[in-house]
Amino acid sequence: MNGVGAVFMVQPTLGISWLLAMMHGILGVGALAGGIMLIIDPTGDAIGLPNTLLEHSPFANFLIPGILLMLVLGMMPMIIGISLIRHIRSALCEKLNLFPKSYWAWTFSLYTGFALLIWIMAQVYWIQAASLIHFIYFAWGIGIQIVTLLPGVQRKYSQ
Repeated sequence: MNGVGAVFMVQPTLGISWLLAMMHGILGVGALAGGIMLIIDPTGDAIGLPNTLLEHSPFANFLIPGILLMLVLGMMPMIIGISLIRHIRSALCEKLNLFPKSYWAWTFSLYTGFALLIWIMAQVYWIQAASLIHFIYFAWGIGIQIVTLLPGVQRKYSQ
C-alpha cells in the first residue's frame, strides 16, 4: 500500500478516537462544574434544583450526589479523555481493567458509559420523572459505548 492509502486508513480512526476523548472531556467538564456547585451548596438552590427532587431518594441533600457526580462523571471522564490521547500509564487502572488486552482508558471508557446510564436511570427513578436533559445524557452514555466499541477504536487501543 502506498503512503497516501495508509494515511486515509489511519485518519478515520484517529478522528474517532479524538471524538471519544472529546465526548469524555465535555461530559467531565459539565459534571465537574455541577458536582462542585452541589458540594458548595448542597441545598441545590444555587443551580435551581429544588430539594423536593430528593423526596424519593436516599439523600437528605445534594452533597453525596454532588461528590459522586464530581468524581465519577466529572474527574474520571476527564482523566480518561486525556489518557485516550496521551496514553498515560496507571498501575491501579491496569489492575481494574477487565480487558487486559486493551488499554485501560478504553476499558474505563466503557465503565464511564455504563456509569452515566446508571446515573440517569437512578435520577429518573428517584425523581419519578424524565426531562429532555435525561434523554440527552442517556443518549450520550449510549454514544460513548458505541464509539468505544467501534472496531477501529478497539484496534487502536488493543495492546
